[in-house]
Amino acid sequence: MAKKDHRFLEQYSQSTFGTETKVLVDRQTGVNYLFHQSANAGGLTPLLDREGRPIITTVLDED
Repeated sequence: MAKKDHRFLEQYSQSTFGTETKVLVDRQTGVNYLFHQSANAGGLTPLLDREGRPIITTVLDED
C-alpha cells in the first residue's frame, strides 16, 4: 500500500519512556484524534473544541 493510500495522517508524535502520544488526522473526514499508548494499554479519542465539536483539519492530497 502506497503512503498516500493510508487513511490517517500523523500530525504530531511524542515518545518518552514507554509512552507514545500522537495526533492523527483522518484523510477522509479531516477529524483530529488523540492516540496515547503506555505499555500494553492505549486509547483513541477525537479532539474537541470548547463547544464540544470535533476539530477538523483540511487535508490536501499530496502528489
